[in-house]
Amino acid sequence: MRVTQGMLAGNSLRHLSNNYSKMDKYMDQLATNKKITRPSDDPVVAMKGMFYRTNLSEVEQYKRNLSEVYQWMENSESGIEHSTQVLHRVRELVVQAQNGTNSPEDLNSIKVEITQLKEDLANVANTKVAGRYIYNGNDTSKPPVTLGNPIGVSMDTGDFTVEVSKGVQLKANVNPINAFGGIVDGKSLFATLESLETALGSGSLGDSSYLDLLDQHFSNMSAERSDLGARHNRLDLISDRVNSQEIIATRILSDNEDADVERVITNLKTQESVLRASLSASARIIQPTLMDFLR
Repeated sequence: MRVTQGMLAGNSLRHLSNNYSKMDKYMDQLATNKKITRPSDDPVVAMKGMFYRTNLSEVEQYKRNLSEVYQWMENSESGIEHSTQVLHRVRELVVQAQNGTNSPEDLNSIKVEITQLKEDLANVANTKVAGRYIYNGNDTSKPPVTLGNPIGVSMDTGDFTVEVSKGVQLKANVNPINAFGGIVDGKSLFATLESLETALGSGSLGDSSYLDLLDQHFSNMSAERSDLGARHNRLDLISDRVNSQEIIATRILSDNEDADVERVITNLKTQESVLRASLSASARIIQPTLMDFLR
């Protein structure tokens, strides 16, 4: 086959174009620190990258869910802690009221303080987190306690669950009835306090069984708090695992997409040398034209 000058020139220009394309590829990798800038550069890397990014997005969403559950649990724990302190104070007042030396005025003063403590408990029960009532089960848009005489208590005991890991639903709330003393002798803690107010207003505590009632309410609170603590410990373990998954997912995504800068620089320098050699060879192959002699 006869090789013409035009064929030599065409091949030289084609090789130069390929060299420039490779230079552009390495410069893009160096500028973006990514192996590819479009799916057509490497379909396998692009396909795996979509899968890895989806996995990383899921892990990041689980971390946000974990943060929400932590918020619910910590606020619930704080509310129960406050309620136990209030209940301790009520018990102290009942012990004080049982002293036979109290005058009607003394009993009335105790009644007034218990009324304030009852309203304080109601405010705790109506705690809101991010616009939702955390002590009302799934019915988070309505307050569980309504102040009045008598006080209104309507607590939903449904579980508010959040997905904290793949296929793992964790209860974020507490049983509001148990968190606020449970039901003792058919009465809620709020009803027991109202009964106590009535007895103090009449000047007598009757059979003086209120201490036992308050102790049982306190026991229910402690049991619910223990259950919350157990779930909080499990949440810590899940959080550690999700954090580990995030680290692994990020590393795998980096291995798949990020360019090896040292290798890219080496390839770029090599390609520059190849390009210079190609230009030098092309200059010898492409013969001068008549216009070159006329310059």
